Amino acid sequence: MLASALILIVLFCAGLLIKVPYAEMSPGPTVNTLGEARGEPVLRITGRKTYSTSGHLNMTTVRVTGADYRMNLGQAVWGWLAHDSVVVPHDTLYPDGKTEEQSTQENAEEFSQSQESAKVAALKELDIPVATQVVVSTVVKGTPSEGKLHAGDVIKAVDGAVVEEPADVAELVTKHQPGEDVTFTIVPAKEAAAAEKAGRAPEGSRKITITTEKAPPAEEGGKERAVVGIRAGTDHTFPFDIDIELADVGGPSAGLMFSLGIIDKLTPGNLTGGKFVAGTGTIDDAGKVGPIGGINMKLVGAREAGARYFLTPDDNCAAAASDTPDGLTLVRVKNLDDARKSLEQISAGKTDALPSCSAG
Repeated sequence: MLASALILIVLFCAGLLIKVPYAEMSPGPTVNTLGEARGEPVLRITGRKTYSTSGHLNMTTVRVTGADYRMNLGQAVWGWLAHDSVVVPHDTLYPDGKTEEQSTQENAEEFSQSQESAKVAALKELDIPVATQVVVSTVVKGTPSEGKLHAGDVIKAVDGAVVEEPADVAELVTKHQPGEDVTFTIVPAKEAAAAEKAGRAPEGSRKITITTEKAPPAEEGGKERAVVGIRAGTDHTFPFDIDIELADVGGPSAGLMFSLGIIDKLTPGNLTGGKFVAGTGTIDDAGKVGPIGGINMKLVGAREAGARYFLTPDDNCAAAASDTPDGLTLVRVKNLDDARKSLEQISAGKTDALPSCSAG
C-alpha cells in the first residue's frame, strides 16, 4: 500500500510539473446583436428608418488559452475528459511561433473586415445600393510606392485602364518589366475619407508615376515579374451609417449574425418572432457563409445562454451534428438568403422544414 501511495504521489507531481505542447478551447460569451453590450447598442444605424426588434440573434465566441500559456499534463488530461472544453496542439492556435500579440492583431483585423462584409452583404440582400471602390490596402516599406501611394488611396485606373477589382491592379502592373514606369490614377485617402463620410463618390483624381522593381523570388527559378510594393483591397461607401460596437472580440466568425441583425433592424417585423437564435459563420460581400473554428464549443456556449436554434455553416454541419447539446436545433446555412429564410420559418413556427445538419 505504501509503495502504491508513493507511486501515485510521484505520478501526481509529474502531472503538475511536466509541460505539454497543448492549448485549450472553451465556450466564450455570446452577444445578442439585437441588444446591448456594456450598456451600448451592438448595432447602431443612423440616417435610415429602423424598426423595433425582439428575440435573440446571438453571435458566439470561443475562449482560448494564451500563446505563452504552458499546460501541464494533468490539465491536458482533464481537458480531454471534460465535455465543455477541447485540448488541441498549441501550434493549431499559434502556428509558426506566432505570439499572442500577433494573433490578437490578426484577429482584430479579421473582425474589422467581417464587420465591413456584414454590412455590404446585408444591404445587398435588401437591394440597397452600396458603392464599392478599389483602394490601396497596404504599402510595403522600402518599395517604390513608399511615399507616393498611401493606405486608403482609391485606385481609379492603372496606365489608363479602369480598375474594377483588386486583382486588376496586379494584372496591369505585371504587364511591365521591372524598371519600367507605371501610372496610377488615384484619389488621395484624405479626399476618399471625406467623400465616404459625406456619402458621395470620391472626386479629385491625380496621376502618380512609379518605377517598378523586380519582385522577390517566391521560389528558386520563379518567373521574374514587376511590382510596386502595394496590396490592393476594396472599400465601400454606405448610404447611411452602420456602427458595430463590440469590444474584446476578434476573428471573422460573427459576420453572419451581424448581417442578420442589420437586416432585422432595417425591415418591419421580427425575423426571429421573439425566438432565441444563435449562430456563427464568416460572410463575404456576396453573402456567402463560410466555416469557422471551434464549432462544438460555440454550440455549448449558445445552449448555456438559452439558444434553441443554431445557424450552422454548411461546412461545419457534420462536426456540429456529431455532438449537439440537448435542446439545440441545428440549422444548415450556405448563404445569407438561406439564413434569412430559415429565420422566417422559425418565426412562423414551421420548423419541420428547416434545413438540418447530419453527422458523417
